[in-house]
Amino acid sequence: MNMEILKKYFPELTQDQEMKFSKLPEVYMQWNEKINVISRKDIDSLLEKHVLHSLGIAKVFLFPPHSKIMDVGTGGGFPGIPLAILYPEVDFLLVDSIGKKIKVVEEVVKLLGLTNVRTLHKRAEEVPEKFNYIVSRAVTQMPVFMSWIKDKFLTSHNEIKNNGVLYLKGGDLSEELKKFPSAKLYSLKDFFEEDFFKTKSVVYIEKT
Repeated sequence: MNMEILKKYFPELTQDQEMKFSKLPEVYMQWNEKINVISRKDIDSLLEKHVLHSLGIAKVFLFPPHSKIMDVGTGGGFPGIPLAILYPEVDFLLVDSIGKKIKVVEEVVKLLGLTNVRTLHKRAEEVPEKFNYIVSRAVTQMPVFMSWIKDKFLTSHNEIKNNGVLYLKGGDLSEELKKFPSAKLYSLKDFFEEDFFKTKSVVYIEKT
């Protein structure tokens, strides 16, 4: 998969951003041989199924400069690393409870020179900081996830969207979101034409 799929949907990428994104497939392929952080069947379509999927959040939401974002259960660095490349003026903390995954993320961050990314080997509940927004990609059912991060939000709001959760999830979410009547659902098929995105959504839940 070449860079054209990203440039099709994000034509405003700078030369530096293009360079960073273009490095990701090779970097992850090398690391995946040592530590399996990405499904082996997905590694060849990394830019579509991992990078572009992560950037789906950017299609429904623009992070204001200097926002503080936590990526919970980042795994191999998704959605945090693609979002950090796209938003160099936003601060990201990538958190995972599995140490070997954080090791890979640290190496990728170092190789790309991402100065706006920190990593932490902890469970989300143990993180002492607070954030404007919390992002994640299908780490668990929404009620469980919300219990992990309920006290992790800053109180300040901005003019674009109030502080809250931006969660990438697939399939029918009606049952899972019953306890969250104010949740907003954005279907990624409205933004990306590839078949992979037909059942994928971004869920936004405002901090209460």
